[in-house]
Amino acid sequence: MSVVLHWFLPTSGDGRTVVERFHANRSLGAAALRDPDVDYLAQVAQAAERNGFTGVLTPTGTWCEDAWLTTAALIARTSTLKFLVAFRPGVISPTLAAQMAATYQRISRGRLLLNVVTGGDEVEQRRFGDWLDHDQRYARTDEFLHVVRAVWSGRPVDFDGEHYRVSGATVLAAPDPVPPIYFGGSSDAALPVAARRADVYLTWGEPPAQVAEKIERVRALAGDRPIRFGIRLHTISRDTSAEAWREAEKLLEALDPEQVAKAQEQLRASQSVGQQRMVALHGGDLSRGVRGLEVHPGLWAGIGLVRGGAGTALVGSHEEVADLVEEYHDLGVEEFVLSGYPHLEESYWFGEGVRPILARRGLLGGAEPELSVPSETLSLGGS
Repeated sequence: MSVVLHWFLPTSGDGRTVVERFHANRSLGAAALRDPDVDYLAQVAQAAERNGFTGVLTPTGTWCEDAWLTTAALIARTSTLKFLVAFRPGVISPTLAAQMAATYQRISRGRLLLNVVTGGDEVEQRRFGDWLDHDQRYARTDEFLHVVRAVWSGRPVDFDGEHYRVSGATVLAAPDPVPPIYFGGSSDAALPVAARRADVYLTWGEPPAQVAEKIERVRALAGDRPIRFGIRLHTISRDTSAEAWREAEKLLEALDPEQVAKAQEQLRASQSVGQQRMVALHGGDLSRGVRGLEVHPGLWAGIGLVRGGAGTALVGSHEEVADLVEEYHDLGVEEFVLSGYPHLEESYWFGEGVRPILARRGLLGGAEPELSVPSETLSLGGS
């Protein structure tokens, strides 16, 4: 079981501080110093490719550029890099999503990965016209992914569920290869959907013991169905541990208490169980200092003071960061979706510092498993 490394495209902007435009919020922090224009994003994508990352996650929301269009523009600016495109099932029909993915695979020659974002922020969801509650959104996602996978089979699909009803749904040609589905969610409503539909279950960067517990829950729900596991983290990796922690301290020093308070007010209101688990790691307490926010050796929760979603970072020397990657890998985590501020420079720090260590330890390499469309019933009265 090899480690697969991915990076992140900062499509809301980038900078040397925590750029915290997220979900329903553009709060009191400084504006991004680097606009997310296609030329800068191409630099980040090309750096990720050069530094040996398999793909790049591109977020979704009203706070960033559209992931489908942005990554499509970068296909011709890269050669082998895959694009982990995040999208929301509630704002697009499953047949259209299946068609877009199939077309994308042909245009990119097989470089699409799909990250399904069910949505945990009610304010943001309503911006898209989505008024379902938390658990209903996951029930809808379950039906959505059933229809998408069935359409990819190449045969006409009839489906009559609670949230979707389609008749004779098809696409021009099935995608080749079938793009893997990445899926996150920590709630009781989310985990069964992940177990049934996902190829890769993604968790935010909780301490290893919490990640292990979540992995076991998903495995138990999945039964004999194969599923892989991934984690979303930031990184601050330097030649020495002291240098890395000084970089973390700089990020912390740049945060204003009023900015933190405003961000935490909004994050605590999120319906996302995963977001609440992130908030619980630091409690919104800026006064704890840089090392007081270390929630596991080398795992720092300071970014989550103002940023929604992924709020923890691997901090330390290259060897120490590699040790923590290996610790998560020993739990069953295969895919690491990483980022850092600024995203261009940090991809080099990790790519040139940590990646060679992982390679020497025999944790990199090996072919990714082939995926196929599950043999599901194509006409169903509900999911």
